[in-house]
Amino acid sequence: MILSESERHALGRIFGLLADDLGEREIRARIGAALLDLLHADYFASFVWNAGAARFDGGLWINMDTANLARYDAWFQYRDPITFELQARRHATAVSEVMPHRELARTEFFNDFLARDGLHWGINLHAFDGERALGDLRVWRGRHRREFEPHDKALLDLIEPAFIAALRRCGHADADTAPPAAASEPRLSARERDVVRGVCDGLTDKQIARQLGIGVASVRTYLQRIFEKTGVQRRAGLARLLEHSR
Repeated sequence: MILSESERHALGRIFGLLADDLGEREIRARIGAALLDLLHADYFASFVWNAGAARFDGGLWINMDTANLARYDAWFQYRDPITFELQARRHATAVSEVMPHRELARTEFFNDFLARDGLHWGINLHAFDGERALGDLRVWRGRHRREFEPHDKALLDLIEPAFIAALRRCGHADADTAPPAAASEPRLSARERDVVRGVCDGLTDKQIARQLGIGVASVRTYLQRIFEKTGVQRRAGLARLLEHSR
């Protein structure tokens, strides 16, 4: 497999991260950011399959709207025509391998969920330790980019063993067994509290950005950090954080 200089550099950073002593969520989040660079992609999401509840939990994401992901959490993951097929492959697989894009583009899942954030071309890697799901990597490109190719799959296949080993090493637990205290004592910065306040006032990401004088992408980055710090996954669950984070 021939690697470009930028790919060698990005892979070196990823393997370095996977060798660090990181928590399960941090592994997925930091690898996600590195994968956007490696694969020249635009969007990232990651979940953990909760077999007991028969749903994907523990979500985190990059460059996707939090409100849209809440719709996935409550509705679209139960009407998802592709992810179970991708999960069954248990190795890096382009979305178009399990459903041609022309078919996907006619589904509610694409038009009312994926397309809202601009997701067009996708590739997934679902990591397992035997029969236990450890976590997945869902990488997407926008419509303006090209489809994922065999070379992109090969890059993910290179990462898979180290990704599985890192998740196994950190003593991964399913999202529904996370201690409830995770959201009880969040340490939020002043700006993060401002974003939480805007969410609690019912403002959209765009309205919060305008109110704080920052970009919409910055608002979404702050929200992602807030969710990672607190364990809260829905905007509706942020109200009580204002009191605890003072």
